[in-house]
Amino acid sequence: MTMGSSVGIRFRSLVLLLVAYLGGMRAREAPLPLPSARSAGVNNRRAPERHGLSLDFYGKTCPAVDHIVANVTAERFRDHPATGPAVLRLFHHDCFVEGCDASILIAPSGKATGEKVERDMEENRNLPQYGFDTVEMAKAAVESKCPGVVSCADILALAARDAVQLAGGPYYEVKKGRKDSKVSLAGKVRGSLPHANSTVDELLRVFAAKGLGAADLVALSGAHTIGFAHCAHFLGRLYDFRGTRRPDPFMDARLVKALRMTCPYTGGSARAVVPFDVSTPFQFDHAYYANLQARLGVLGSDQALFLDARTRPLVQDLGADKARFFRAFVASMDRMGSIRVKKGKKGEVRKICSQHLY
Repeated sequence: MTMGSSVGIRFRSLVLLLVAYLGGMRAREAPLPLPSARSAGVNNRRAPERHGLSLDFYGKTCPAVDHIVANVTAERFRDHPATGPAVLRLFHHDCFVEGCDASILIAPSGKATGEKVERDMEENRNLPQYGFDTVEMAKAAVESKCPGVVSCADILALAARDAVQLAGGPYYEVKKGRKDSKVSLAGKVRGSLPHANSTVDELLRVFAAKGLGAADLVALSGAHTIGFAHCAHFLGRLYDFRGTRRPDPFMDARLVKALRMTCPYTGGSARAVVPFDVSTPFQFDHAYYANLQARLGVLGSDQALFLDARTRPLVQDLGADKARFFRAFVASMDRMGSIRVKKGKKGEVRKICSQHLY
């Protein structure tokens, strides 16, 4: 057994202990009264420009690219079970900041006088390194067969698809033809990404700025059927909800008790994480939505989707039918993957994803 496999097994065991403590809770209707809906507050800004992509973009120049990336992603997934959600999160953080252009992959310069990049921002500092490493390994494998042809942006999109399938989710064709950004600017991150405590109003505004709607918000949030949250992102819900010095009344009391075991109010590890989906944390399924209906959402922004009358019916629909969720997720991933795609001279094809060509 490799060291990576050993670490992966220990990590999986810790998560399963949390799931076992919760007693395999299944969804039931939340007994507490639901707050009334508020105005969407979404402006009418013009949707970001979208460029055409194609399934056979590398049909002649690198026809095996899907297969090459899939092999690397599968190997990484076996050794590090958290690789899947890490890569999926990378794709989201990339697309929501200046479009799907691999700008998130550019590494900090390490120089005090160097220009800050997206990864320097607080919103991105907890992105797992093995997610970046997986994309770099896939890029190296592709470069060995098709040098200078396939962009890092396309490889990230393919790896995100593979991550979904490896966790039990749907396989879907990925359109290709993106170019890599020539810049990565820290200043572009602020306000472009949702936060763990975002309200539905805030979430809708962020998604609308990307040309995405409420249906996309709910479908893409379903990515939290796998993945993990740091304690700092929901600590207030456990101990001091909105200054009350009490836990969030919309969180199941058993979940509060279980999460407090891993996330103490003070003195806890900054690296401690818990699964978003406390019922099937390693399976890409629709249990995430059933959890929200049972008040088992870990993040406040997730639970808000069921508490708000505008998004509650969407949560209920996707929670009732896994096939419907899969279809909605694939459609929204396609739309997200087309945000502000760079073509031609507006982009580049990096040889190393963490470094610009120049």
